[in-house]
Amino acid sequence: MRSPEFLTRSATARRLVLLAGLGAGALALTALGAFARGHALMINVSPSLPYWAVWTTKGAVPRRGDIILFVPPPSPLLEAHFGKEPKPFGKVVSGVPGDVVTRKDRAFFVNGRLVATAKPASRRGEPLALGPTGTLPKGCYFVTTPHKDSFDSRYAAIGWACKSRILGVGRPIL
Repeated sequence: MRSPEFLTRSATARRLVLLAGLGAGALALTALGAFARGHALMINVSPSLPYWAVWTTKGAVPRRGDIILFVPPPSPLLEAHFGKEPKPFGKVVSGVPGDVVTRKDRAFFVNGRLVATAKPASRRGEPLALGPTGTLPKGCYFVTTPHKDSFDSRYAAIGWACKSRILGVGRPIL
């Protein structure tokens, strides 16, 4: 038979272990919460990028070749294809602030390098107005994908992806 002293020690030890576990759990949740404020997992449902899961770092400064996720600007064309509240778009940064975007016919160039060719009409036959050209201002990016039906900066309804609409820089994970 065990002494009452053993039971007291055992109950105290259990309480200490429980308190330590609760403290560790609280610290882990705090760290996870801080991490979640700066990161997000985005699911891609568009065929314009070959990835279906993108890990996004909020507030990161995009570089040429990065994938960025952004909120597209409202437009009747966008609403007709994606609804009143479209999901964020994921595109590749083809032009960064200071780069010069030019166009010849429907071909778009960044600093003289061909990056995309615009279609005259959408898959539904709506005419597609061409996107802006000129020097990309601070905080704005020319975004594209190689997919023929990508709805991106080559079209006026999207235009340049600027800082106020950018959710973060993405890294494909699947």
